[in-house]
Amino acid sequence: MNIQPIKQRFGIIGASPLLDRAIEIAAQVAPTDLSVLISGESGSGKEVMPQIVHAFSARKHGPYIAVNCGAIPEGTIDSELFGHEKGSFTGAHEARKGYFEVANGGTIFLDEVGELPLTTQVRLLRVLETGEFIRVGSSKAQKTNVRVTAATNVNMLQAVQRGRFREDLYYRLNTVPIHVPALRERKEDIHLLFRWFAQEAASRYKAPAITLTDEARQMLTAYRWPGNVRQLRNLVEQMSVIEKDREVNAETLASYLPMESTALIPAGHSEGGKSGDGINERELIFKFLFDMKNDLNALKEQVRMLSNGRLGMSTPPPTNFPEKLLYAHGTDPGMSIRMPGDPDEDVDHTEVEESLSLEEKERELIRKALDKHRGKRKKAAQELGISERTLYRKIKEWDID
Repeated sequence: MNIQPIKQRFGIIGASPLLDRAIEIAAQVAPTDLSVLISGESGSGKEVMPQIVHAFSARKHGPYIAVNCGAIPEGTIDSELFGHEKGSFTGAHEARKGYFEVANGGTIFLDEVGELPLTTQVRLLRVLETGEFIRVGSSKAQKTNVRVTAATNVNMLQAVQRGRFREDLYYRLNTVPIHVPALRERKEDIHLLFRWFAQEAASRYKAPAITLTDEARQMLTAYRWPGNVRQLRNLVEQMSVIEKDREVNAETLASYLPMESTALIPAGHSEGGKSGDGINERELIFKFLFDMKNDLNALKEQVRMLSNGRLGMSTPPPTNFPEKLLYAHGTDPGMSIRMPGDPDEDVDHTEVEESLSLEEKERELIRKALDKHRGKRKKAAQELGISERTLYRKIKEWDID
């Protein structure tokens, strides 16, 4: 199959065999009505594949709707996808069509499908199996003829194993899998993309296009690009505006490349692939803090029960907590927590109370991120390294202004 016309039509730059294979599969499956699941890292260009599928299908004259599932709050996503009836919830002043109703006869692209709540996954499965959906607040089933394409940047099999995604829905969506390679997997395309973005920037800013020395080009190719094509485009934009010398050397290029240790690399990522959850370092830190807080809450309850005499004097202190959590910062590691009845009953709970402010620290981080980005939740969520829906839930839960 000659895929060059497809590349030209959709502005796809690159000659990598892995990329060519993904485009070829998308074009081959387009004439069918099979569901397609596109996998790949964030910023790798997954959104182009469903456009190819739609453009070369019999539905090409029908609607094409792209939905970012991770950007819609959990409380409203059912309404957005399936519509709602007037008065079905607070603020529903009139009936509204959902995306599946609007896209009837066309294609709907569900980006970040792994972010869908389990209740919404049940509704989506019904649409895929029977072509039926029910508006929020209604009891009447409606028919829709929609082709579903979806994309994800997480390992869906691990999400299924951990109960975060329905197995039946996964196999229903994954009828035809398409994998979009990460930029580091198509090294031969990196400099081609660089030159393309440089020419675009030169045309936009009315300045000569930037170029690279041989050493800089080698550095560009060797870098692992955790942000993929999106990161490369941003880097070229920055240098095109800032650098006066239009030939960039290795030293200058290095100043624009984040250090490997500070780049937002998915946890557990190796050169061969992405970790199962796609959780970045900040999310792991948050998870560790939450787990520590739960342990400390349980420890506090144990101490309170001991202080109230609910447990016998011979009851040993809890042993299922990390040893370092039993001591305050700056105290002697050999100093254990005192039990009621000890010679000095002035039990020092300072270390527990201070550590229990982790929740407040998280609130403070969220407030700072919102202030920094002037209330823009999407950018704040990116700064914190969590999904926008998770940020929305925490704002609502803690009533953060």
